[in-house]
Amino acid sequence: MRTVVIAGGTRGIGRALAASIDANVIALGSADADLTSMRQTRELIDRLPDRIDTLILSAGRFSRRRIVTDEGHERTFAIGALARHLLADGLRPALERSPNPMILNLCGVGGIRAGHLHWDDLTLTRGYSLFAATMQVARANDLLGAGFADRYPGSPIRYVLYNPLFVDSGMHRNFDQPMRAVIGGAARLFGESTTRAAARLKPLLDAPPTAPLTALRRGRPVPLPDSTDAARLYDVIQPTQK
Repeated sequence: MRTVVIAGGTRGIGRALAASIDANVIALGSADADLTSMRQTRELIDRLPDRIDTLILSAGRFSRRRIVTDEGHERTFAIGALARHLLADGLRPALERSPNPMILNLCGVGGIRAGHLHWDDLTLTRGYSLFAATMQVARANDLLGAGFADRYPGSPIRYVLYNPLFVDSGMHRNFDQPMRAVIGGAARLFGESTTRAAARLKPLLDAPPTAPLTALRRGRPVPLPDSTDAARLYDVIQPTQK
């Protein structure tokens, strides 16, 4: 039986996937490690199996106010980008022992030209907002996928960037009233349920793409991220994770 590791597997789409996949599923949540901590993320990697078939990256944390971790990282970027990078790179040997390995990164851009990386201020000391932090992480994940494919051109791992679009995943709980009620109501009315979003992903998990890197928005191909910016991001964030 295949082994699937889901970072962020105790809530949202990750939880729905964990409940629906016919596999040995390791659903990681805050009880397993604080993924805003690079130290705990590295320790978690050492505890995971030495063969993994699929790694799903869906962990995230959002806040209306700027929070800095004990290691000096802005929290949204730490869990949404730095930890995902560490998990993908750190679990690469385990994935490469599988005959059909895949990394599925549930990111939030998927070809939509919104938000950008604040290259001179990745911790958002100036002009922090929930939207700016969320979209910076989304853009970073696109680039992490491109960077992984470029850094390991001979790897059998297929890296898939997937934007599920509007999902009723509970993000509205990060807002105060009345915005919490407004956004929550809109999510229930117009957003896709986490169960339905997970069902869309199951065929992808059963039959991964053949290309080293694929970018999809709710199943439809979108242009791949720029590899030059991807290399730049790798160079910037790797020293922060030592």
